[in-house]
Amino acid sequence: SSDVVVLVGSGGREHALAVALARSPLVESVICLPGNGGTRAEGGKIANAAAADGTPLGKQDNDTVVELVKRVKADMVVVGPEQPLVDGVVDVLEVECPGVKVFGPSKAGAELEASKAFTKDFLEEHDIPTAKYRNFTSPADAIAYVKSLDPNDRQVVKASGLAAGKGVLLPTTQSETIDAINEIMSDKAFGAAGDTCVVESFMTGPEASCLAFCDGKTAVLMPAAQDHKRALDGDLGLNTGGMGAYAPAPCVTPELQKEIEAMCIKTVEKMAERGTPYVGVLYAGMMLTPNGPSVLEFNCRFGDPETQVVLPLLETDLYEVFRACCDGKLDTIDVRFKENVSAATVVCAAKGYPEKYPKGMEIGGLDEAGSMESVKVYHAGTKVDDANITRCSGGRVLAVTGMGSNLAEALASSYKAVKQITFQDAGGADLKHYRTDIAKGAVHKKLRIGVLGSTRGTALLPVMEACANGSLHAEIVAVVSNRSAAPILDKGKSLGPTVTTKFVSAKGLSREQFDAECTSVLVGAGVEYVLLVGYMRILSKEFTDFWAGRCVNVHPSLLPKHAGGMDLAVHQAVIDAKESESGCTIHEVTEEVDGGPIVVQKIVKVDSGDSAESLKAKVQALEGPAFIEAIQKKCKNSISYADAGVSIDAGNTLVELIKPACKATRRPGCDADLGGFGGLFDLAAAGYNTEDTIIIGATDGVGTKLRVAHMTKKHESVGIDLVAMCVNDLIVAGGEPLFFLDYFATGKLDVEEAAAVVRGIAEGCRRSGCGLIGGETAEMPSMYAPGDYDLAGFSVGAVHKDRVLPKNVAAGNVLLGLPSSGIHSNGFSLVRKLVEKANLDYESACPWDMNAGTIGDSLLTPTKLYVKCCLPLLQKEMLTGLAHITGGGLLENLPRSLPSNVSAEITGHPPLPNVFSWMKQVSGLDDHEMLRTFNCGIGMVLIVKKDVVDEAKALLRGAGEDVIYDLGILTERQGSEGEQVEMKSVLA
Repeated sequence: SSDVVVLVGSGGREHALAVALARSPLVESVICLPGNGGTRAEGGKIANAAAADGTPLGKQDNDTVVELVKRVKADMVVVGPEQPLVDGVVDVLEVECPGVKVFGPSKAGAELEASKAFTKDFLEEHDIPTAKYRNFTSPADAIAYVKSLDPNDRQVVKASGLAAGKGVLLPTTQSETIDAINEIMSDKAFGAAGDTCVVESFMTGPEASCLAFCDGKTAVLMPAAQDHKRALDGDLGLNTGGMGAYAPAPCVTPELQKEIEAMCIKTVEKMAERGTPYVGVLYAGMMLTPNGPSVLEFNCRFGDPETQVVLPLLETDLYEVFRACCDGKLDTIDVRFKENVSAATVVCAAKGYPEKYPKGMEIGGLDEAGSMESVKVYHAGTKVDDANITRCSGGRVLAVTGMGSNLAEALASSYKAVKQITFQDAGGADLKHYRTDIAKGAVHKKLRIGVLGSTRGTALLPVMEACANGSLHAEIVAVVSNRSAAPILDKGKSLGPTVTTKFVSAKGLSREQFDAECTSVLVGAGVEYVLLVGYMRILSKEFTDFWAGRCVNVHPSLLPKHAGGMDLAVHQAVIDAKESESGCTIHEVTEEVDGGPIVVQKIVKVDSGDSAESLKAKVQALEGPAFIEAIQKKCKNSISYADAGVSIDAGNTLVELIKPACKATRRPGCDADLGGFGGLFDLAAAGYNTEDTIIIGATDGVGTKLRVAHMTKKHESVGIDLVAMCVNDLIVAGGEPLFFLDYFATGKLDVEEAAAVVRGIAEGCRRSGCGLIGGETAEMPSMYAPGDYDLAGFSVGAVHKDRVLPKNVAAGNVLLGLPSSGIHSNGFSLVRKLVEKANLDYESACPWDMNAGTIGDSLLTPTKLYVKCCLPLLQKEMLTGLAHITGGGLLENLPRSLPSNVSAEITGHPPLPNVFSWMKQVSGLDDHEMLRTFNCGIGMVLIVKKDVVDEAKALLRGAGEDVIYDLGILTERQGSEGEQVEMKSVLA
């Protein structure tokens, strides 16, 4: 290995080229000018260019290229981007460095990209398919031309020159087309590139990027790729340089590949005839129209990001291919690509691209992504700083390529690696953007069906109709017959010019030779699944082996009965045998006639008066539907909820189980019936006049207390927690809870488990006097792990307008505390850590309460409900405010109900209950942190008018509250600084 290659460019394309060239044993080094952070980090044979003094070379102009080539004694120069080619770097090198091979077209060859007007004229002159067009140098002439066209015909408007990939406008109306012409030619949106404007007819069909190696005489086409230009999922957003690509593109069938390669060869031949031989890569942007492939445009270089998916598929030594192209000997090289392998690349861009975007973010996860099997991370907009940290330096930063035996595998590898990568700014935010739907259409493409038939093909009609109306995710792409006048060929022709319809003559051919001809036609059309519809030939072993599992036949009986029989003879045999039923069978085709695995069977009753002809008519009517069912099985177009891991039956069973519990929550205003689309509540029936009533809403969850329920498999109490967290918040506004809705989300619905949760919710509603009028159970296998669930609750209440709390809270008001039932539903992330720190689990004996049983039992004590005890005080207007002590504890929640000019003096906080004493001991938290983390034994604080404190206590006791704490009093607050809650007592 002794050859030195200079590679001009700095993008992901050049990184991919460098990696591919460095694999060659003929290459000693690849010097990238200027290269990027990825080519710098590659090491081995790959390095970024440096000046004679060792400083990095940042330019790629002609003089810099020539100086570097001479200094490093390069054997070959490979030019990546189009601008140096258009600037004539190949021509300059030919003069300045005559012994150096240059892979890339001359300035005259690069005119195919530099001037769209030149290319359109070239294509038309040489009868290479392209859209109807006109070139203009005058905006007035262009506008006049557009006005002469049918206003319903869409046009595309292009700046003829180089416009950084942005000079193509796609107006949808005639007026928009005129605006586009003015934008390009009059407003100079793309500068001098718009001096000449191309107006061409709008074409429809899939687009494909088709790259060909060219040696000035001929061309060899690489596997077609497809890229995604738009910035956002769903092909939305602005145009970009490309957000992802994949190859081979399924839409380019072998037959289309041959057609497109022929166009590229013709282009190279005609360029040579002009005296401007084309050497390098010819990038043909193709539109696969209903009338065949058509050239959208030519580029004179490798595409980006197409290069990152095409080159990994190349088996032949890339350097050998380049040398052959430079020497005009491409026909001496066997250019091979990997079979049954796909590549997909996902571009990671900076957020904001292609508009304003940040730079300088540190790129994380490169080692993790790069070490994954079948993954290569190509750098584009990256640089390595003085601390050897790789940072973002452009809009498109990385192209992450995955490989696999099919496109789905390749995409999975790519996206798995993408998720490892971060673009972290100084604040720790990840500023990476990428599309999540690369190749989505190709992965979910329609099944391509080929048909072999000898007769009318009546059974094909239902299949054609199902394909046309979308009930089959499939398309017929080829119809082949061994009879030139077979009516089934007319059915193929009726599907349009894109469907291959062909008679194959068997004259002079052996069975094997004839079947090989048929296979060639089917493969050329990209067929994936073959239907034999009235095909009157026995197939060879070679054919059945090639199409094993991908070819089916219809037989007019219920196989294995009457195998080997044909047409009316089969039906007569059924009648003679006095069989009560017959039908048709779709079976896989194997070497054994009618002996392949059965795919579908359709049954009809044989009536006493049936003849062979009448039975045939009955059976034949089932053949089309049977084919449809077989195709559905093949393309898996019909996937049930059950297939996706969701059980509708389980959901229905759950509803029936919980109906009695919900019915028990009936109250004035609602009947708590389930099953409707919405729950109803009658305010008037609940005693509220709508004119002076305010509706209150509150929502909450149970948090990570659910983990304890999951681990202990005890689920009843968390439903009460859910209701309590909502309705306790609601009464703080002075209102009465009226009704409740719940949301239960799980990965796999366990009916008994869910029913236990909902029974708890119903019990919480019953205790709070609110109706459980509806809910949602969501089974989402892709969102939650098996055995996991989450809860959300929504409570709605009402309050008279003049009784909304807090109201008239003032110094002198008395603070009463109602005890909590334990930790309630806040702080459980810390609680779980403390249990772990103490080397305990939820089945351990409870260390703070010997009577509680296990730790899990104690922690699952439900949150206390304060509705029933507080409502009497609210109705008598004894309270000026309430505070539900949840996350943030007393110190954070009480101030939420206090005006800024009032402070709370806490003089009578009770001793810590045992559970909180244990938490304090194990955690090491001081009093202040305990009070701002847990409820510490106080679940609700009542702010009571001083003159009714005794009466309030009596009402509370009457509602079952035996323990009431005299917490303290409100005082005037001096200024706005300092804590609003002042602790005058110490937690014991």
